[in-house]
Amino acid sequence: MSYEHKRQPLASMKTYRRRQLTSAGVGGAVLGVSLAVGICGYHWFGGLGWLDSLVNASMILGGMGPVDPITRSDGKVFASAYALYSGVALLTSVGIILAPGVHRLLHKLHVELNEEEADANR
Repeated sequence: MSYEHKRQPLASMKTYRRRQLTSAGVGGAVLGVSLAVGICGYHWFGGLGWLDSLVNASMILGGMGPVDPITRSDGKVFASAYALYSGVALLTSVGIILAPGVHRLLHKLHVELNEEEADANR
């Protein structure tokens, strides 16, 4: 099945910067909400102080591992679930932040390949 698609020019730098800032904002929001959930969870379920909760949530979200031992059963369940969630949240936010740059690169390569094809067919 063959179809002809309309070639789109590469987006302007202004458009690209706007997309990059939007993606950075969304990725930052995902990380910020994830950190807030971790801080509250470690505080309420783990019985840690606010500062210790911040350290533990930050370390888990960044992939480094816990700092303080959790002694409560419900805190251990929370820590386990948060650790699994954090891996996905970190990868998701990195993907969101990098998406406009990767898209632009692939689009630019596609445009260049189409131009080379057109030159070869002339």
